[in-house]
Amino acid sequence: MSGRRHEKPSALWRRIGLFAVLQLLVVVTCLLLMQQAPPTPPAAYAIRSATLVANGESTQVSLPFLLHSTFTMADPPVFESSFQYHPDSAGTPWAIMLPRFANAVEVRINGQNVLDTRLDPVANRQLQNPSVIATIPDTMLREGRNDLSMRLYVWGPLRGYLDRVFIGPRAELSPAYRLRNFLFSTLPLIFKAWQAILALILGIMWLNRRHDVAYGVLGLTMVVGVLQGLAMTPLTTGVPASLDALLAATMPLEAALMFIFLVLFFHCPLPRWTPLLFLPSLVMLISAIPGDPALVRWVYALVGVSAGGLFMVLCLFFLARITLQRGDIVSLTLSCAITALVTAWGYDLLVATDILGHGRIFLSRLSYSFLLVAIGAGLTWRFAHALNEVDNFASRMVELVGEAEEKVRASFAREEERSRAMTLAAERSRLTRDLHDGLGGQLMSIVALSEREAGGERINQAARAALRELRLVIDAMDDMGGDLLLALGSWRERAQAQLRSHDIQLDWQAEQQGLPLHPELRPWHVIQIVRILDEAITNAARHSGAGRVRVRVGSGRPDGPEASGSGGWISISDDGRGAAPPPDLRVPVRKGRGLANMRARATMCGASLDIVIGGSGASVRLDLPATFPATPLAEPAVAASS
Repeated sequence: MSGRRHEKPSALWRRIGLFAVLQLLVVVTCLLLMQQAPPTPPAAYAIRSATLVANGESTQVSLPFLLHSTFTMADPPVFESSFQYHPDSAGTPWAIMLPRFANAVEVRINGQNVLDTRLDPVANRQLQNPSVIATIPDTMLREGRNDLSMRLYVWGPLRGYLDRVFIGPRAELSPAYRLRNFLFSTLPLIFKAWQAILALILGIMWLNRRHDVAYGVLGLTMVVGVLQGLAMTPLTTGVPASLDALLAATMPLEAALMFIFLVLFFHCPLPRWTPLLFLPSLVMLISAIPGDPALVRWVYALVGVSAGGLFMVLCLFFLARITLQRGDIVSLTLSCAITALVTAWGYDLLVATDILGHGRIFLSRLSYSFLLVAIGAGLTWRFAHALNEVDNFASRMVELVGEAEEKVRASFAREEERSRAMTLAAERSRLTRDLHDGLGGQLMSIVALSEREAGGERINQAARAALRELRLVIDAMDDMGGDLLLALGSWRERAQAQLRSHDIQLDWQAEQQGLPLHPELRPWHVIQIVRILDEAITNAARHSGAGRVRVRVGSGRPDGPEASGSGGWISISDDGRGAAPPPDLRVPVRKGRGLANMRARATMCGASLDIVIGGSGASVRLDLPATFPATPLAEPAVAASS
């Protein structure tokens, strides 16, 4: 937009020239179409001359004929002529067709009334170019010469007009009548129906998009246009004339609303003089108050028609400015349609002022249909453009979401890698500590004994303990698939060998269902559990003087209170001498830190440890959690087992 504001004058004039050429092509095309004669029956059935009887005088005239009077309701002129009728053997019916007249015609054949267009409510809608056809009864016709009389009623504001009259077989006249009726009656009715449907659609759009006032204004414009199509020429005084004037006042109102819609549609501010656009409609409404039909007709012709055309010219200038500034295809399409409408309006003014004859055909209302088509095309273009923007936005959002997913996926991968590295570091730290606390201590004992040149037996025991510690760490690092019972199988062999050296028998009992699987089980969990069990076996072997150690494993209820968790339990008891229990039955009786270490390791794994020491032996029960924690719940300093 800013680039076009600062474009070179030569480029601007080139755009103006192209726009003017396009509009000129539209005008030329419309003029060429207007020069086309409307459909007429074969010329052989035309009556081209008549005797005009008016004001007591008779004059020979040619048809079509234009009266000088604008009001003949009191003493209508009479056009007298004759035609030849020769019936055929098939009895083909004859008819009379009046392609165009203003304002009403009473037709008599051989003195009998055949047609009176005053009885037809459509006949007084002169802007719709009404044509009539009527079948002539056979009883009215006589072979040879027949008399034709046509009385012309004129009520202004236009002068009276009578086109050529066609009399002949109805089958020869009907094709032209049907085609004219389609062009000037059926086609406008179809567009009125489309206009009513468009008004309904626009009303629904506005109700759902109150902030978009342009759709509401256009919907109101369409409603006013439909009402304007119902307007009749007021002929009587009183309420009917006022009602017809009210409907006729919608013509300049429709044009004013069209200008307001265009301004709002292209998101431009309304001019300060916009309220003046409603002044012609107000004048027409005021003229309807006296109820004088002649006054209403003249005000409609002088104010309504001229104001409607001038408002369309105003719309054309506005669209020209929008097209030159923005290069918008919708504004260009609408400008071409309004150019066609303004051309038809100018043509109708020339016809109404009798500067142009051309059968007294008015084209403004018919050309207005092209504007409806252009508006429909513009709305469809805008709607399709909006859909394309939505599709592009959706595609862009899909791309952005895909990019975000890739970033999130990469972030998750980095976090997973970082978590894996942290877990590996933690495992390495725990492995280092376990090797330091267990194997390191045993190796230091071996080194110390060797330096003191101690006995070989003690060195042998220390070396075996270091070997057991190493096997413990290695076994714990194996992938057991969450089955803790596999690790306990390896531990059982080591415990049995340890107890055998102290002449203690191991009694191993595992329930049929064993321990439940723990998919989250990690090596550091296994090390802590095995160290707890090792401490319990070591205490039984060194301090209890027992002859049997009983180990039970299961997932149900062990002897005594019910297990606190659903992750299984392990119980170790001996038949040794035990010791006198402390007052709270929970504090170990010896000064070593073995029992404290056991509790600390159980806490790290989220398990609960219950130790009972009595006169008949000691009992240790480890209740495993339903789910092992991913990281240690607490990790206090753990001393080496005594």
